[in-house]
Amino acid sequence: MFKKTPLAAGVAAFATIIFAGGCAVADADKSGKVDYTAMTPHELAEYLMFEANGGGGFNLSQEVQEGGTARERMQQDELQKACSIIDDGKPDAETLSAIRAAAQESIVYPEGGIKLGDWKKGRELAWSGFGYRIGHNFDDHSKREAGGTCYNCHQLATDRTGGTVGPSLTGYGKTRGTSDAILKYAYDMIYNPHVYFPCTHMPRFGANGMLTEEKIADIMAYMFDPESPVNE
Repeated sequence: MFKKTPLAAGVAAFATIIFAGGCAVADADKSGKVDYTAMTPHELAEYLMFEANGGGGFNLSQEVQEGGTARERMQQDELQKACSIIDDGKPDAETLSAIRAAAQESIVYPEGGIKLGDWKKGRELAWSGFGYRIGHNFDDHSKREAGGTCYNCHQLATDRTGGTVGPSLTGYGKTRGTSDAILKYAYDMIYNPHVYFPCTHMPRFGANGMLTEEKIADIMAYMFDPESPVNE
């Protein structure tokens, strides 16, 4: 289940929220037509999602897997707002520090310390994009577990083609080893990467409840285990 992870109170003092009510409503002329050209990109996106066609552009009342509705899923949390609207997506140093601190507070470590799981399970989790899609083909978690879709952004083992949005992770464990420090870094990055890279586009897989501690351990095994094809 996704969890709303509020930022440290300090962020609120630095952030200026453009859409205080959650969405911007464009002014219509006497004919009821809306002038799209008068909108900022943010206003247009909000209008198309929440207001166009009476809100019928999306089925916003549809229930989602983490609980709540599609409309609630589309509402930004404090971190997303801070990263989206301050200085055109570039928060100041004080805000970035608050984001890092809040991200660190959100991370929950496994009892007994960080350990590697099953790399074979991690391989499938890293490849799978199944999880939180909604619509006519609803992702039913009772029939199949959610994946991490790591290959969408990263190249890992070379027997599968990955993305280039994020850095290549091929040979990750082979080149970095498995010290406590590097295992913590990898765990933190999967759980909540904002602790190192505030306002990164990488999802908060652990903090948002998308991946359990067990799944993170399996994906980490895929990255670090010497038997994993990632490290061939």
